[in-house]
Amino acid sequence: MRDRVLAIVSIITQFIMEQNDLLHHEDQVVQELLDIGYGIDEIDAAFSWMENQTLDVAEPSLPCLGVASQRIFTTRENLVLSREARGFLVRLRTLGILDNPMEEEIIERAMHEAEEEVGLDEIKHIAILSLYSRAQHQWRKEVDCILDDDWSALYH
Repeated sequence: MRDRVLAIVSIITQFIMEQNDLLHHEDQVVQELLDIGYGIDEIDAAFSWMENQTLDVAEPSLPCLGVASQRIFTTRENLVLSREARGFLVRLRTLGILDNPMEEEIIERAMHEAEEEVGLDEIKHIAILSLYSRAQHQWRKEVDCILDDDWSALYH
């Protein structure tokens, strides 16, 4: 079932990246998943997993002081995270997409959810959801101002 739930998360994530409006089209996505052949329990499990990944948003980190560092994975992390997953995280970090706190958040979420080895696809989904939730959190005030048409909040 885990692979099917991960496939559903992949479909939902792709929809979010393309449409950027799951809130108004959730019923449509659920119906498409049902039409494909996924069960309602699997769909609920996927949404629950995504919700758990995005609800616990870490506070934005302080600006980096320009000191380069390299994270060393613990023995348990080496056992749980596949080599490809660890390499992917290192690559995101090297490219500047992840900072220290975000990398730690992704690793913690992967370790917390791990029932078996976390592979490349799974770590990608965790990273996408973490980055998306952080971006959503950072822009929440501006989004609220736009939705409420209350521009004065931007100046306070």
